[in-house]
Amino acid sequence: MISTVNKLKKTGMVLRPIISFSAGASGARTMVKYRNYQTLTVNYRHRGILSRYSPLNRSVPFQNPTLYQTRNIGFLVGRILKGALKIRYLLIGGAVGGGISLQRSYEEWRNSLPDSKWLKDLFPSPEKVDSFRGSLMELSTKFRDSLENLDIDPRLKVFGDRKISELRAWFDSRLEDAIQAAEEEGKVAAQDSVSDVIPPVVKAEAFVTATGAEKHEEERKKTENMQQKIDKMQEELMKVQLKYQKELEKLERDNKELRKQLLLRGHSGSANRKIKKSLIDMYSEVLDELCDYDVGYSTHDHLPRVVVVGDQSSGKTSVLEMIAQARIFPRGAGEMMTRAPVKVTLSEGPYHIAQFKDSSREFDLSKESDLSDLRKEVELRMLNSVKHGKTVSSEVISMTVKGPGLQRMVLVDLPGIISTQTTEMESGTREAIRQMTQTYMSNPNAIILCIQDGAVDAERSNVTDLVAQMDPQGKRTIFVLTKVDLAEENLTKPDRIRKILSGKLFPMRALGYFAVVTGRGNKDDSIATIKQYEEHFFSTSKLFNREGLVPSTQVTTKNLSLAVSECFWKMVRETVEQQADAFKATRFNLETEWKNNFPRLRELDRNELFEKARGEILDEVVNLSLVSPKEWEEALMKKLWEKVATYVFENLYLPAAQSDTSGTFNTKIDIRLKQWADQQLPRKSVECAWETLKEEFGRLVEKAKLSKDHDNIFDQLKAAVVDEAMRKHQWEDKAAEVLRVIQLNTLEDRSVHDKQQWDSAVQFVERSVIEKLEVTEANLNNLVGPSRTQQWLRWTNATPEQKQHASVKNELERLLFAERNHPPTLSYEELTAARRNLQTNGVDVDNEFIRQTWHHVYRRHFLRKSLSRAYECRKGFWMYHQGLENEQVVDCNDVVLFWRIQQMLKVTANALRQQIMNREARRFEKEIKEVLEVYSQDRDKKEQLLTGRRVQLAEELKRVRQIQEKLEEFIKSLNAEK
Repeated sequence: MISTVNKLKKTGMVLRPIISFSAGASGARTMVKYRNYQTLTVNYRHRGILSRYSPLNRSVPFQNPTLYQTRNIGFLVGRILKGALKIRYLLIGGAVGGGISLQRSYEEWRNSLPDSKWLKDLFPSPEKVDSFRGSLMELSTKFRDSLENLDIDPRLKVFGDRKISELRAWFDSRLEDAIQAAEEEGKVAAQDSVSDVIPPVVKAEAFVTATGAEKHEEERKKTENMQQKIDKMQEELMKVQLKYQKELEKLERDNKELRKQLLLRGHSGSANRKIKKSLIDMYSEVLDELCDYDVGYSTHDHLPRVVVVGDQSSGKTSVLEMIAQARIFPRGAGEMMTRAPVKVTLSEGPYHIAQFKDSSREFDLSKESDLSDLRKEVELRMLNSVKHGKTVSSEVISMTVKGPGLQRMVLVDLPGIISTQTTEMESGTREAIRQMTQTYMSNPNAIILCIQDGAVDAERSNVTDLVAQMDPQGKRTIFVLTKVDLAEENLTKPDRIRKILSGKLFPMRALGYFAVVTGRGNKDDSIATIKQYEEHFFSTSKLFNREGLVPSTQVTTKNLSLAVSECFWKMVRETVEQQADAFKATRFNLETEWKNNFPRLRELDRNELFEKARGEILDEVVNLSLVSPKEWEEALMKKLWEKVATYVFENLYLPAAQSDTSGTFNTKIDIRLKQWADQQLPRKSVECAWETLKEEFGRLVEKAKLSKDHDNIFDQLKAAVVDEAMRKHQWEDKAAEVLRVIQLNTLEDRSVHDKQQWDSAVQFVERSVIEKLEVTEANLNNLVGPSRTQQWLRWTNATPEQKQHASVKNELERLLFAERNHPPTLSYEELTAARRNLQTNGVDVDNEFIRQTWHHVYRRHFLRKSLSRAYECRKGFWMYHQGLENEQVVDCNDVVLFWRIQQMLKVTANALRQQIMNREARRFEKEIKEVLEVYSQDRDKKEQLLTGRRVQLAEELKRVRQIQEKLEEFIKSLNAEK
């Protein structure tokens, strides 16, 4: 590098070097800048130095400084351009890359969107729309031109109102003659149509031109020409109207399919998302709540609904089916089919389905099998509602029908009004139907859909008078004339139909009048077939189209459903907020009453109270497992002895104890004990266990009543549940057989093993005999009446019969005193002697009277002797153990008998206790749960067992809160839809 610079200096060049170094991957670069002259770049590598632009490099001339300077400037410009071009490449590359990335994102986003080409197929093409619009404009032009071509006589202006009215009357009479002449020639003309279509100015012109008889022919010709023009205009108008109707129907079908697809897409978008209820479903739930809250539909329930009323077989059910677009009701040949109110909630949905309020099954209305099942279910529910001989019922059957294109509303189909009550009907059925219909129509916000059969005479109608009474101003009535196809065939005066549908025939008013066709007389026709028939009839009918009696907006069930739905929602918007305010005030009153009467109690309705009672009952059942075995056995022994004590004394002990010898006593006892253990004893033991279980559970229930948290509102329910469970409870079948074997083996043992058992048996005898003796003493006292002391203390006197028994008793006691070991029966001589002695004392009785008194007297005597022997046998165990029993010693066979019975009671109580603790208590708990489950589903049981103002107030308060909340939710959604 230094040598190169020296060489340059020798050439005479003045250099002012500014040297800079930079390192790179290929080596090092040294930049030598010569101020004001040139820039010299020297490249060198680690093995040597190779200089460019030096004298050693012969390829580049270096002698001329100006040339070098020019080249350096060129190099500098080139470097700048190179950098600029590099920036351009970076910008262009970035832009291209970003565009490709943006295009790719756009393609992904567009592919993720659903295919919307199907929307183009649903809407009509622009050419069809333009063609349809052009046809309407052409029609209006023709109609306007025809009116402008009519010549109006200037003399019309000079006539006053009086002259015009006179000429109009004259023209009407002449016009009738013209119409009659046209009818004779085969032309159909209608006076009302002509008078409605001809403008007043044309009539007046005709009046003026026909001022004389000489111009009659000219007038007739003008009238015929005018009638021809009108007929031609009507035909053209009819064609355009039919064309418009077809286009409108096509658009509606397309719209229905489009809405179905949109609804399906909306539902499939989020399977797990909670579907928002429609307005009509929310409104229907409010009506259901009101129906449960107030079954009678009193003043509390003023929310709108469409009430379908009409005479029987007038076609009201068919009208409802046409609106619902499905044959959902059973049909009968002339008999009453609608026996209960049916509330149908119509709403829009992707599929045509029906569902009952209290069922989860959905009926597909597009399948005939599901339609048949639905009709059977409706019929079954109606039959269930009219049990016990009733013909009609006020129980509401509630269902929901959803489908694409259905108008949202709530309709109630009521039984048809009858004029004659048949023998098969319950007495008062006609009045019951009228009362039910009046009750539903009395709701000031109910829309009355009055159905009238057009095929029968108007004078035979029953429903129109009833509707006129309930809605005299016609502010909420819509009149529907059915079966107009049959009416057209049978009617001789077409003007009668016009009067009906204009509200001039019946003594009632209405918001609107409609004519519909709801069938062809075949009950198997589908709704689509009926609609097609209806459209064909109204398009070809002379009555409704060619004569122009009824506007097109007053025909078909489709226009009817639109009008009813519009009226329904208008009334809903006007009244729902008032009902919400009314229930808010009712809620405030109920809450105030609760705070005043039950300030420290929670507001529990019947369901909540029942669940609380269920928990307490189950807790008490669980407490059965806490009863100790000793308590169970003591309770069982006590109950067993109560059951068998009478049998032991009457059938075992007393007959055997009256024997002469101890051997005879033991023989009789063994025989009778074996018979008893084989037949009655096991069954009686099971009954005792069953009753002991019930009593022990009742004891636990009574014990729970003593706690401070006890609520006596549950007592009636608990008692009913326990009684029902015990009635259903059946002991195990093998229990009696097992007990029979155990009891036989125990009763066969006659050896008392130790002194303790002997003493226990003696105490058992004493206790049992004393109890029996007390009962006998009481019976004898009742027989002979009060003693003298009791008469003084209680101020009572003995009856004559009791005095006779007392005299007989005294005589018999003297007999027993004389013979202590007297046999249990009186001999004939003893009876005769006793009767004579009594007669001597002025008491005249027969032998049977004496035997009746003897029974009680001898039993007391015998029991006293038994008790005395028991006292003497306390120390007789040693003699019994040594076998020293004979006539000289005390006879203790009765102690051995009672010991055998006592041992039997012990082993029986032990066996029954094991059965109760191991199996029966759990089975009883299971039966309690089953009864509680049945009662939980039985609303009538809850109302019967949970009573009182506290329960009623809580029920009303809960129901009012639910209704108010649903009303507020509905109002919120209704306002959001606006």
